[in-house]
Amino acid sequence: MPDTFPDRSQDPGRSRGPSQGPSHEPPRQVLADSVYEAVKAMVMDHEIEPGARVGIEALARTLGVSPTPVREALARLESDGLVTKRSLAGYRATELLTPQGLEELFEMRLLLEPQAAALAAVNADDAGLDRMESLAEEMRGRPEAGERYVVYREFAAADQRFHDAIAAAAGRRLLADAVGRLHAHLHLFRLNNIPGAGPLTLTEHDRILRAVLRRSPERAAEAMTDHLRRSLDRQRNRPGAG
Repeated sequence: MPDTFPDRSQDPGRSRGPSQGPSHEPPRQVLADSVYEAVKAMVMDHEIEPGARVGIEALARTLGVSPTPVREALARLESDGLVTKRSLAGYRATELLTPQGLEELFEMRLLLEPQAAALAAVNADDAGLDRMESLAEEMRGRPEAGERYVVYREFAAADQRFHDAIAAAAGRRLLADAVGRLHAHLHLFRLNNIPGAGPLTLTEHDRILRAVLRRSPERAAEAMTDHLRRSLDRQRNRPGAG
């Protein structure tokens, strides 16, 4: 497996991300966020291959920035579960989920998220309900698949936020933290795109949302369980699944 990643600085047909634009230095947070998104896209698209070492200096040269925002980006990506840091060995991109890892991820989701949905049906306030509705609507019209992460990242991000919003509305901080720490959607979208999954996901989300809006914890838990099981089946049958 390669130990580095392609040097995009030599490809005139591709964007160099944060280094483009005016010559003045962008605000620090804008630069940090831009570098984070650029590196994240490289991991999601396997330009930084699973298991490959991520060299900070080489990555900074590729993106045309100093090493500082790259270090900050990698720290955030470590929190996302997309890279790992080892003492004296630097960062490496995490390996893709194995079939066993996929099963274990959904096992955890099935333990946590139906209960979160049931509690959200009981405890969600108006702001929480509005956020769920807004996120469900945000996903409509967003492409859920594509050759590159930049094509489907808005769908993936809204998908994750929808599930996080349900967990937050449950009113159980530890439960919400546990759901968030799984970073399920990043790991799943990194595996492969599943053509046709978007409309199915939207339909299943609508069923969950209706149950929460109707304050029916039993139906909310049932709808979430059904959604997760169907999602797992789609992952098992995705192109290239082992």
